[in-house]
Amino acid sequence: MTKYPAGGPGSPFPGGDLPHHPAAQEIGRSRDGRPIFAYRIGDGRVRVSLVGGCHADEPVGPRFLQRLVRFLASPDGAALRHAATWFIIPHINPDGAATNAAWQTPNADRYDFADYLRHRVRELPGDDIEFGFPRDEHDIAARPENRAAWDFWRAHAPFDLHVSMHGMSVAAGPYFLVERSWWPRFGEAAAGLTREVEAAGYTLHDVERHGEKGFHRLTKGFCSRPDSRAMRRHFLDLGDPDTAARFRPSSMEAVRGLGGDPLTLVTEMPLFVTPEVGAELGPPDPVLARWRERIAEWDVRIRGAVGESEAERAQATVRKEAGKTGLSAMPVEDQMRFQWSFIREGLRAVGAKLPEA
Repeated sequence: MTKYPAGGPGSPFPGGDLPHHPAAQEIGRSRDGRPIFAYRIGDGRVRVSLVGGCHADEPVGPRFLQRLVRFLASPDGAALRHAATWFIIPHINPDGAATNAAWQTPNADRYDFADYLRHRVRELPGDDIEFGFPRDEHDIAARPENRAAWDFWRAHAPFDLHVSMHGMSVAAGPYFLVERSWWPRFGEAAAGLTREVEAAGYTLHDVERHGEKGFHRLTKGFCSRPDSRAMRRHFLDLGDPDTAARFRPSSMEAVRGLGGDPLTLVTEMPLFVTPEVGAELGPPDPVLARWRERIAEWDVRIRGAVGESEAERAQATVRKEAGKTGLSAMPVEDQMRFQWSFIREGLRAVGAKLPEA
């Protein structure tokens, strides 16, 4: 197994705060004026694009990419530097990170469910960075974060692999989204990932959405990635043309639009694991429906609290009730581990020669 930049007891990979900091390139500024940084590292034939933070309430992807950057710059990262040329935007959404700082505890080994419910903030369609990339070079209405990333990619395209690092609030376990046209070439990798996840004691998240918003189930735990055209169709079918019009291309579509036939992947790791989801695929999945109802009730209870003391009491009650139901926080190190595993298999699928551990 190839080394990856996540640590933890028993892990074959280095952890901690690696001291190596390669030179960052400021590629733009956020709406609120915060810098957005990118890195180019390595000299390998395979060209890889990685981006994190497109959704403000999904912190583990940026944490992983920040560690990956340090790892690639370290002596231990030499083999990966020669296997690929890496183009990494660790956090495209620094304003979102600031908005969610109340619950995104730095270096936390896992996140607190009640804090998450109380303080999370997520952008709505139109402000959603993942579906906000320019339609073309004349689309000056796209967010500055999106334009900065797009200009960075345009300067270095085409790519062989693009991975957008995402997460889910709750799910049965890890979930992997794959470029649909690449699926016949990814099946063996999917089988290996499944064995790795199950050997670690996790269940793959598994749902059937019949193509809604571009989600087509490929096999257990694997689905096609979403698509802006399918997103627009979904809202048009609901009679909501205003929301439909707010969807621009995703990062995956933007990178594919710059040439070549890149494999695009989306990592989806849950912050909190909800047992037994996926036992019946549905739709609807009855277990998933019950979890959504229960979480909505907890959310209303916490957000409806008046004053700090009442909010803290509501949080304490929700923590206790959630624990009794079996909901648990997924360790950040495990999320990082499977994020890397997915990237690793993507590298192999596009022909990167990876070193053995």
